[in-house]
Amino acid sequence: MQLPESFRLRYEKWLGTEEAQAFFQTFQQPAVTGFRTNPLKENQRSFDAPIPSMPWSYYGKVSGKSLEHVTGLVYSQEPAAQVVGQIAQPEPGMKVLDLCAAPGGKSTHLLSYLNNQGILVSNEINKKRSKILVENIERFGARNVIVTNESAERLAKVFKAYFDLIVLDAPCSGEGMFRKDPDAINYWSEDYPASCARLQRKIIQDAMIMLKPGGRLVYSTCTWAPEENEDIVNWVLEEFPDFNLIPVAKINGMVEGLGQPETARMYPHHFKGEGQFVAHFQDKKQGISDKPVKSGKSNLTKDQLHYWREFESKHLNVKLEGILQTFGDELYLVPQGLPDLSKMRLARNGLHLGTYKTKRFEPSFALGVALKPKEVMQSLTLCDEEAERYIRGEALALNSSLPNGWYQVLVAGNGLGFAKWVNGTLKNYYPKGLRMK
Repeated sequence: MQLPESFRLRYEKWLGTEEAQAFFQTFQQPAVTGFRTNPLKENQRSFDAPIPSMPWSYYGKVSGKSLEHVTGLVYSQEPAAQVVGQIAQPEPGMKVLDLCAAPGGKSTHLLSYLNNQGILVSNEINKKRSKILVENIERFGARNVIVTNESAERLAKVFKAYFDLIVLDAPCSGEGMFRKDPDAINYWSEDYPASCARLQRKIIQDAMIMLKPGGRLVYSTCTWAPEENEDIVNWVLEEFPDFNLIPVAKINGMVEGLGQPETARMYPHHFKGEGQFVAHFQDKKQGISDKPVKSGKSNLTKDQLHYWREFESKHLNVKLEGILQTFGDELYLVPQGLPDLSKMRLARNGLHLGTYKTKRFEPSFALGVALKPKEVMQSLTLCDEEAERYIRGEALALNSSLPNGWYQVLVAGNGLGFAKWVNGTLKNYYPKGLRMK
């Protein structure tokens, strides 16, 4: 890999000649891959090569076509990126914002800690990337998340002093991704970090409006440029004097920031992973109890509520908490305690429960993934070969005398959506956009 000469000179200056050479040599080595397991899933399995001091985290690569991936049991995320969610570590019940969320690695990590309690607002300004974010969150099976498709400025007008925790993995010059995505080198120039820093400061200003007194902000980038890291931290501390730094524990070869022992850098010649910088801020102002938020109301017609309750009583062992709202013929379970989002661009307004058809209700794929087997009255287990055929879009003729009706499809003990069993055949309800050839 050919690094720009100006890039090499910058890091020889900051690291010193000897360490810089060790740093540069890592760019001739393959990128490090990793993944996390999903604690929201009922049935787990063991994997090799756990990452020390990082729960749910493993070195290695998981195929996007594997049954572990399609059932949401695992999420691919390289090790340095996993550090951000672990530092944030929200407590169940918190209101959390992942401000620049696509493709979903940090959001799913935050959801692992929240354990379906509290609220996660997962935001992505790019509409195309927000669709990928929705897919990954649905596969993960969380129930307490909405996906917005907004700028930080517009979010700040709705979520003033609302969040206990904000995670900002800021848009950056991407130096830490050079091994993983060599094309990123083509976008880099000596002036690029300063340009990114201007955008980062603007996003932080909007984020501060949304943070509660006493709240926390986890700021991260996948670059090593001080203009986007330590310089931003110094700017925050000057601009917002009520904030201080919470020291980041240095694990697995992480090193302290340049002149900032409270922050952390991940260099590939020290840390087994790609590039990352993390700072953890705490607002010193006294926290206040939550202001009452006027939640939305259910907008279901009498018939719509009847068809949902009928499905719920016949198929579920659990009462789902949230507000039932329809958007066209689609039914969603919206988390309680959200402000008015009627003017927001929403990519996913809570958990998609299903679709109203003529005088009936059909459950969604997302609902069948989110529910644990013990929460559903009727389930049907597929072996690996049957599951692979089902994911390709096939209807399955199975040797079973089950009564006709809706069943949660299970693979290795975890949900893969709902499907209808009709006279010895499992009709295929796996989403067409997710099917594999």
